Amino acid sequence: MKILLLGAGGRESAIAWKLSQSPLCTQLFIAPGNGGTEAYGKNIVLNPNDFDAVKSLVISEGIELVIVGPEEPLVNGIHDYFLNNSELKNIPVIGPKKEGAVLEGSKDFSKKFMIKHGIPTAAYQSFNSNTLNEGIEFLKTCAMPIVLKADGLAAGKGVIISNTLEEATEELKQMLSGKFGNAGSTVVIEEFLTGIELSVFILTDGNGYVTLPEAKDYKKIGVGDTGLNTGGMGSISPVPFATPEFLAKIDAKIIKPTINGLKKDNIDYTGFIFFGLIKVGDEPYVIEYNCRLGDPETESVIPRIESDLVELFLATANKSLNQFNLKVSNQNTATVMIVAGGYPGDYEKGKVIAGLENLRDSHAFHAGTIRDEETVLTSGGRVLAITSVQSNAFDAIQKATADASRIYFDGKYFREDIGFDLMN
Repeated sequence: MKILLLGAGGRESAIAWKLSQSPLCTQLFIAPGNGGTEAYGKNIVLNPNDFDAVKSLVISEGIELVIVGPEEPLVNGIHDYFLNNSELKNIPVIGPKKEGAVLEGSKDFSKKFMIKHGIPTAAYQSFNSNTLNEGIEFLKTCAMPIVLKADGLAAGKGVIISNTLEEATEELKQMLSGKFGNAGSTVVIEEFLTGIELSVFILTDGNGYVTLPEAKDYKKIGVGDTGLNTGGMGSISPVPFATPEFLAKIDAKIIKPTINGLKKDNIDYTGFIFFGLIKVGDEPYVIEYNCRLGDPETESVIPRIESDLVELFLATANKSLNQFNLKVSNQNTATVMIVAGGYPGDYEKGKVIAGLENLRDSHAFHAGTIRDEETVLTSGGRVLAITSVQSNAFDAIQKATADASRIYFDGKYFREDIGFDLMN
């Protein structure tokens, strides 16, 4: 089977690595891919948001299955594009249609969806430029800190936590004045919840679903969860505080009501749902939905899946997930993200990466890299995800951290404390 995977990051590297192990995968194309994905298939220089270019590739290469990694093509309607094209409509696409991807594409929509279907989430109200004054008055009634979220996609940067009324008021004005472009034309003001976060993922065919291993990621740039927010500095799986009892609560109070809510609203959803959750006391609350797998959580989750990934995607396409028995390893994974100097601000590119052959107990999933003949160069803020799979959490964390230190490039940085906050 010829398979096309759209995307270029660490998430796509991990998916490509797993797909390439399937005997069902005869040829894998990654578009555009990165400096490491060509180890698993053929990189194709192509913008995943250029649907006509995707169509040309699919037809010319005889692609039989398409997997969409990032959120933007899904929110832009790539699945709908396939269904509405006579030459493409019978080719399965793993990723929701536009009406389902709006769960991630609009924070306001997702909050309304959760309230409508009784899914636990923080209290909120939404405002736009026409209701700025009402938003300022609403802030005066809120306890601090408070969370402000740009409604649309803002490349992971659209969430602001303000600690004072003055700060929150200024942020609201800036966001509604275009700080995040069109993504901030509506702003969700949300109650700040205190607890510990985790990520839970499912794959659904619109009726049945399978639950993938849970993970916890680390967003702050600095040791001890300090400094600026990033796209993610590392992750671990499984999550020690996610006991079977707690995961059962998530399934009963969040996952099932979400699947049933989509059905009730006649939203035909085929693909991943990422539940960004927070544990408040002993109760789970939804912080956000994503319509794809998370990054860097994928790099910790995928290595724990023992089932054939192509079989899993075919069961999704055939709407037979209710009969699929997902096999998951009981081993522990830890991922340490190596980032470029200056990240998450302006960062340097084009630095030569050395030491990839020095890894002892980990796998390097490439994220922001390109290849120039035999040389691998940095090309993004998050450069490499170093993942170790071990029998216990401490060993996985320790070995991934040690291996991250064996790779070198000018300006390289990584957090040395990923996962250690959960060690007893």
